[in-house]
Amino acid sequence: MGDEGDGDNRMLSAFLNTTMDTHESTPMSATTVRLVLADDHAIVRAGIANALRELPNIEIVGEVGDGQALFELLRRTHPDVLVTDVTMPHFEPIGTIRQIHGDYPSLKILVVSAYDDDVYVQGLLGAGVNGYHLKDQPLSDLRLAVQRVLAGERWVCSPLVEKLVRYREAATTLALTARQRDILRCLKDGLDNHAIARRTGLSVKTVENHLTRLYRQINVQSRLEAVNYLMQHPDVLGYAELPVGVSTGRVEAARPQHLAILIVDDNLRYRTQMRRMVAKTCPQAAIYEAENTSTALRLVADTRPRLAFIDVVLGDEHGIDTARQIKALAPNTRVILISAYPDREFHRLGLAAGAVAFLDKKDIDAAALREVLDDLVS
Repeated sequence: MGDEGDGDNRMLSAFLNTTMDTHESTPMSATTVRLVLADDHAIVRAGIANALRELPNIEIVGEVGDGQALFELLRRTHPDVLVTDVTMPHFEPIGTIRQIHGDYPSLKILVVSAYDDDVYVQGLLGAGVNGYHLKDQPLSDLRLAVQRVLAGERWVCSPLVEKLVRYREAATTLALTARQRDILRCLKDGLDNHAIARRTGLSVKTVENHLTRLYRQINVQSRLEAVNYLMQHPDVLGYAELPVGVSTGRVEAARPQHLAILIVDDNLRYRTQMRRMVAKTCPQAAIYEAENTSTALRLVADTRPRLAFIDVVLGDEHGIDTARQIKALAPNTRVILISAYPDREFHRLGLAAGAVAFLDKKDIDAAALREVLDDLVS
């Protein structure tokens, strides 16, 4: 995370500080507001449209049910506000929202979704939406959300506020960048600066600079203190004390008798949760973690995992592209894509990229993992 995480945290802090989820009405301008509605369920669109027509000065200029039609409608109508779901065909949530926000910077965007995963809510807020509302909330709250967004305010519905506050609190805790974690592992292995430079491909001077920043961040003064800190806080590397046979993140070839499993997800908390479930379900596994494509490919080259769990959304990267690259590098690795969005288009693209399955994160538990792993080792 590092500087990037700090930026996300500042954005979320500002968002929450300006979010007003109350039941006081906000006056709207007398000017007619042009609104586009996007949802792939006609009955849902009808319900939302009927609710919004009760607002004064609202004109619904178009309704669509997929991403491709939405872009065409936006080009034709140039609306003032877009009320949209994010699980439609031809609609990759983060990427599509970023594109729409870039093409129409003055367009107000209110997401109305059934999904309350804090990671993806945060991702969509960062991509440029002006508000996020859950479908199971009263229609009166939806009308208020539209009013607030049109008034230039930010909106997050009440059930999500607590989740996002917890996300912000977690983001303020210590979080090292991938490079800092690599260097901390090198210190744990007893490497000097020249050996660290050779392992990481950096210059000795760059290694020294990284060490200076690392020491400052974890509040230590020496290599020994840094290693002691790591012993006391193993979670800073994205893993806790693991059973024998489970990788602690060090890049080394998996032993033949071990089942190597790779988890690729840019969210540390979810990776930790997933790793613990896998370790409990399959204690003999060697578990490796990556937060981005480059780290994942390096681990695949070194470990040749039998199984890889890959999140569809990896920050600015697309997990389906990561899956395709992994399959090209290690054809025998079985790839399972995971996402908080069980999107049909993701499923189609994932299978075309070589994935054997697509799992909703909400459905992943010990029983589901047992079924997957039993099939793998049978």
